[in-house]
Amino acid sequence: MKLKRTMLLVVALFVIPLAISVATHTPAAATWSTASREPTGLAPDPAIYLGPVIQVYAARTFGWRGAFAVHSWIVVKREDAAAYTRYDVVFWGGPPFVRRDFAAPDAQWFGTRPDLLVDRRGEGVEALIDQVEAAVQSYPHNDTYRTWPGPNSNTFVAHIGRSVPDLQLDLPSNAIGKDYQPLASAIGRAPSGTGVQASLFGLLGVIVAPEEGLEINVLGLSLGVDVAEPALRLPGLGRVGAEDPPH
Repeated sequence: MKLKRTMLLVVALFVIPLAISVATHTPAAATWSTASREPTGLAPDPAIYLGPVIQVYAARTFGWRGAFAVHSWIVVKREDAAAYTRYDVVFWGGPPFVRRDFAAPDAQWFGTRPDLLVDRRGEGVEALIDQVEAAVQSYPHNDTYRTWPGPNSNTFVAHIGRSVPDLQLDLPSNAIGKDYQPLASAIGRAPSGTGVQASLFGLLGVIVAPEEGLEINVLGLSLGVDVAEPALRLPGLGRVGAEDPPH
């Protein structure tokens, strides 16, 4: 009886947040062509801030999919550079799927304002940019894309997080695809590069890490608790609790 109740509780913890997210989600635009990709001002003006910058963003995906997941990307600017370089995985246009400068560094993602997950500037960042660009080049799924369970845009950014742990990247629980790992890498680093993760193709797994806390993944949906910055990590809704400022 206790086991049955526990299983029902776990199912409810997955289903209820997802149902709330679906019920409350309103797409930002009716069509791709009318959706805004205007800059948001979250990236410092390179003409004013001359130092090196790394930023990671996540925004709700377009249309009904936004009730379930976010799209993430990373931008870098070297010292005294006149512009940013943005890296996304984008499906349209076919392989290779890693795109460079698909949009402005801090642009709305087809009508949705992004959240800033990482904001690193100044001393030591130039060396991190070297590591980020090496991780972009080493991404192993540049010729493969699957919306679910991955590899997708969040798989790409999670690969960078694993490769550059000093970013302290904490992708939200609704970054579906972040947990995708091939069988050969079923046990390894968490997407933050801290702690450990066991994952079966992003369909079943667990994370125990200082950044993510404790998180379980079932069919690409993640549920967990952040201990360091107290909050729940819920499917669809993402983070609910104490604000997690960008690193």
